[in-house]
Amino acid sequence: MITIIEANTPALMKSFVMFPFGLYKNDSNWVPPLIQDELDTFDPKKNPSFSNAEAYFYLAYQDGKIVGRIAAIINWEEVNHQQKSKVRFGWWDVIDDLEVTKALLEKVYALGKKNNLSFVEGPMGFSNLDKVGVVTEGFDRIASMITWYNFPYYKNHLEALGYEKEKEYIESHFSFSNVDIAPYKKAGELIRKRYGYVSKSFQSTREILPYIDEMFALFNESYARLSSFVAINQIQIDYIKEKNIKLINPEYIKFVFDKEGKMVAFGIVMPSFSKALKKAKGRLFPFGFLHLLRAKKHHDEVLFYLIGVDPEHQNKGVTALIFEEYYDSFTKNGVQNCIRTPELEDNLAIQNIWKNFNSEIFRRRRTYTKAL
Repeated sequence: MITIIEANTPALMKSFVMFPFGLYKNDSNWVPPLIQDELDTFDPKKNPSFSNAEAYFYLAYQDGKIVGRIAAIINWEEVNHQQKSKVRFGWWDVIDDLEVTKALLEKVYALGKKNNLSFVEGPMGFSNLDKVGVVTEGFDRIASMITWYNFPYYKNHLEALGYEKEKEYIESHFSFSNVDIAPYKKAGELIRKRYGYVSKSFQSTREILPYIDEMFALFNESYARLSSFVAINQIQIDYIKEKNIKLINPEYIKFVFDKEGKMVAFGIVMPSFSKALKKAKGRLFPFGFLHLLRAKKHHDEVLFYLIGVDPEHQNKGVTALIFEEYYDSFTKNGVQNCIRTPELEDNLAIQNIWKNFNSEIFRRRRTYTKAL
């Protein structure tokens, strides 16, 4: 018999967070999150995503053991302002038992029907800055700290329950040693002369902070045309500044301004923390933070986390300036491999940016949808 219980106490929420640690303990490609970060993400008092969303967390029990988990989410910004009648599900992990998945998803359906919503989509988080998608191809490579990982049977469960593909995401990588910087330097010189662009790099987090609000305003503007996009608000921006910016090497944040001083492009790259997080085993103390600090300072792999370009400047070659700046930083730090984190397959603007980098797709993931 399968029993579903809402994780509505600190002890149950801890169980919700810890379930994947047991499920994936023998899978070398799963990357554990930081336990406290996960708990904070699910705490309405700490995560500003709850300012325009509501979420409920459920555990599935069978024979006295936890065998699955799921979050049922409504992003009210998406429902009320974008008129998308959608209930989301995320943080879904489960043993290979279709009946467990079915029982968990019934809780998501119940939330959607209670609020007269039309369809369900997932897995996805509160917003576009959360993890997204079920892995459908590429189970032989270690995950990253900003993506979910899952077993191959997850896809089979959803399709057996009548779900259909909604959005496809790709993850790619390219060798930094194969990048020829000469064309980018030449293009950069021409672009600077023609448009008056100025690129800016940083040496400290303190230098970056005054630009973060403007960067996220540009983020909202540059991604607004994507069908899946929900803008982030000022409360969420402030939270990101406090929580995440410190993890990023200052020299891996690049901005480009036009001749009037308006930001027209940005890039955010992160060191790969995957191996460090596996060593930390979900805990910063007593030694986990040392593994993360070492990875921040000494790494040969980086993740392109976010790139944004003002729509009015997307065909002017502005990204050449960003890559020219990154080339110097990567060379200095001994970077060998560059990862492109999940990108919508139909995002032609971002695909065009990478057309000359000889990228290789190594993983695919997707969200699934079903009418209620």
